[in-house]
Amino acid sequence: MKGWISSRGLQQTPKYLPCRYFYDDRGSQLFEQITDLPEYYPTRIEQSILENCALDIARLTGSCELVELGSGSSRKTRILLEAYDTLHNELQYCPIDVSAGILKTTALDLLNSYPRLKLCGLAGTYEQALAQLPPRELENRMLIFLGSTIGNLNQEECDRFLTLIQQALEPGEFFLLGVDLQKDISIIEAAYNDAQGITAAFNLNILNHLNWRFQGNFDTDQFEHWAFYNPIKNQIEMHLRSLTLQTARLEVLNFQVALEEGETIHTEISRKFHLPTLMATLEAKALKPLQTWTDLNAWFGLVLCQRQCIGAECP
Repeated sequence: MKGWISSRGLQQTPKYLPCRYFYDDRGSQLFEQITDLPEYYPTRIEQSILENCALDIARLTGSCELVELGSGSSRKTRILLEAYDTLHNELQYCPIDVSAGILKTTALDLLNSYPRLKLCGLAGTYEQALAQLPPRELENRMLIFLGSTIGNLNQEECDRFLTLIQQALEPGEFFLLGVDLQKDISIIEAAYNDAQGITAAFNLNILNHLNWRFQGNFDTDQFEHWAFYNPIKNQIEMHLRSLTLQTARLEVLNFQVALEEGETIHTEISRKFHLPTLMATLEAKALKPLQTWTDLNAWFGLVLCQRQCIGAECP
């Protein structure tokens, strides 16, 4: 199915690839480098917000199992783990990531850092992992989705994702969401066109991943990274632009794709949110915002929601 989806995208006009193909082990490593770049403000600002509000979150939720979607290195989540470790007797964490390599490395490091931690890592997509979550052992559960990864979903995909979150939570459980907010375009574009070229390498690596997974022969030297802000849709768009007339083949899929010089493959969007509009969207999904936190410039926001009862669930 995954191979069919990738080949289908390459048959469209314009061509596209699902952004999950960014995250093989190499792609995950490159993204961790991106988060340290001076131009890439989201990680730095979100981390500073968490440092200021983690204890408040731990107080609001009480003793709580933490389940993180797209956990990566769990660097920011350590701030939450510290807060829960300080305030509560038990510490449970379930990181979820498509990269089994970074998941294993991070899990071993966390278990070494937190002797009381009970950890259950799940490798897979959000849908797969949420369907496999074991019953919670603590009083409550909180799903965590940081880094404004929700911005990689278009409006329709976002709607489906929030429905999935709603279905994965019981009434009274929590959802912590990190979102990148609208701001000056020059600041946003610089974050996706860094001077060191790490984001370009990350974008190009999606072709290396396809080559490995499907025995392909994409030549990354024949593509360039292209990222720009679309003010109509309030989103960054990332593309790979073909530098020449070329053909590539994915042997496992028995599929061949031809590209004109200048033709692009759309690899990712990153939407930037208007906080009041987002909060209304969450409310409509029975995810009631309890509290929000932003930095002083309101460049980035954290929203803590609580799942409300619906229909027959209500007493």
